[in-house]
Amino acid sequence: MPPTLASLVHHSALKLTVRAGEDRLDVPVRWAHVSELADPVPYMEGGELLLITALKLDAEDPEVMHRYVKRLAGAGVVGLGFAVGVNYDDIPEALVAAARKEGLPLLEVPRRTPFLAISKAVSAAIAADQYRAVTAGFAAQRELTRRTLADGPEGLLAALAAQVDGWAALYDASGAVVATAPEWAGRRAARLTADVQRLRERPAPASSVVGGAGNTEHPENADRVELHSLGASRRPRSALAVGTAAALGTAERYAVHSAIALLTLTTERSRSLHEAGLRIDAAVLRMLLAGEPDHARTVAGDLYGGLLDAPFRMIVAESPAARNRAAAAAAQTSGDTAPETGGDPLGTLGALVEVVESAAARAGEAVLVVPEGERLVVLATDGGAAVAACVEHASALEAARPASESLAGGDEESLFVGLSAPSGPIAASAAYKQAQQALSVARRRGRVCVEHEHVAAGSVLPLLADDAVRAFADGLLRALRDHDATGRGDLVASVRAWLSRHGQWDAAAADLGVHRHTLRYRMRRVEEILGRSLDDPDVRMELWLALKATASE
Repeated sequence: MPPTLASLVHHSALKLTVRAGEDRLDVPVRWAHVSELADPVPYMEGGELLLITALKLDAEDPEVMHRYVKRLAGAGVVGLGFAVGVNYDDIPEALVAAARKEGLPLLEVPRRTPFLAISKAVSAAIAADQYRAVTAGFAAQRELTRRTLADGPEGLLAALAAQVDGWAALYDASGAVVATAPEWAGRRAARLTADVQRLRERPAPASSVVGGAGNTEHPENADRVELHSLGASRRPRSALAVGTAAALGTAERYAVHSAIALLTLTTERSRSLHEAGLRIDAAVLRMLLAGEPDHARTVAGDLYGGLLDAPFRMIVAESPAARNRAAAAAAQTSGDTAPETGGDPLGTLGALVEVVESAAARAGEAVLVVPEGERLVVLATDGGAAVAACVEHASALEAARPASESLAGGDEESLFVGLSAPSGPIAASAAYKQAQQALSVARRRGRVCVEHEHVAAGSVLPLLADDAVRAFADGLLRALRDHDATGRGDLVASVRAWLSRHGQWDAAAADLGVHRHTLRYRMRRVEEILGRSLDDPDVRMELWLALKATASE
């Protein structure tokens, strides 16, 4: 504890006597300062014990003393020491009355006690308190390190909570609570996820204080909570919350800073392990796609549980923002542009990773996630929580998009996802192709997510909604439409009726309301104009698709 007026009064060598403010002696003293100025307030910082002899003060004038004491109290001076036997044999009653009225502690300093002795006593007490704080901080650091090595982050949080006489919580990169100590603090920590999210938006290192008495944002929680970002990069990966009933002291501050350093080391070590895991994931995926499932199982061991044996889904996702970042990275390599700083390196793909991995972790599922250039490849259990979370996330993005907005234009925040049909390790390559095909369809249609099974089970007609297909259709039918525009026949309608009746002359002629010979004549004209034979099934197929692609015109 820092020195207080009470500790100075009880100092046997100082012989101080309390003349006013007896109920406020427990106030900490930051320093002892001597000043004979009539107005020393401009030179005060607050927390001082001011020592005077009233050399330049009319200490017997009640009005002067009232103004003097009131200004001292307003400046944060915690006490006034008056030396008797120098200019006054006793403390003037006007000063005593003013001190009592303002509630400012007034100490009588005997003539045999020099001001220097009081200053030395305050300085020694402050130094002793700082030494105790540093010693306690080192002890706390040793204990936190020991618990981290023995029990990991959970042990560190428990030790930190004991050190600060409060609670502590650790949050992951998504802002979700990872661990708390004690356990009862889980609900309090969960209420701060929005504050953690705001902290993550600031460049690291960052910190903020929430809660506390009188807090309007979290009135249900009177704790004073400090939030600190963790991680060595500019983008924080996790956060630490420390809740206490009051502001942290010096020793507690040492403990918190030690915890931040240890958790940052743990985070960076976990990041290195995570990057090593990503390399293993990529190698296993390459082996599966190369048709070597046995080698993939050997490399993976028990890392993915039964994921490589059970039916799984292949997911391929991409976003225009990822493609742009890849192009920017290539430009930076060649020296064309300045390096990009800040921001989320994965953007919408990163959000998808968090959704999939969080769902898999909650369900106890294994999942394989591999960044592949500007794309993301995910292998997850068929019918599992990860696949369901991916589809749900895509549906939420689809629903949130304005009806007039199309993703096909390459919006920076858009996301395209393709899902394969259920597959096994032997057919992993086929599943990857299916996911790529579904992704291509999603991009063409401006959809967030497309499942290969739905494409195969649906109609081919939506696939014709493409500018290149429409251009081909318009080019193929243009000559027939130009002929019809002259009023010399209805060749386009005749082709449509004949193809829809599978080349049956009588049925098609009846649909058109003409004689079958008339229809035969028109179809010969179609062949002459196109320069192609309708006996060729490819020609019939192309005409039919062209008619379907332009049906709305």
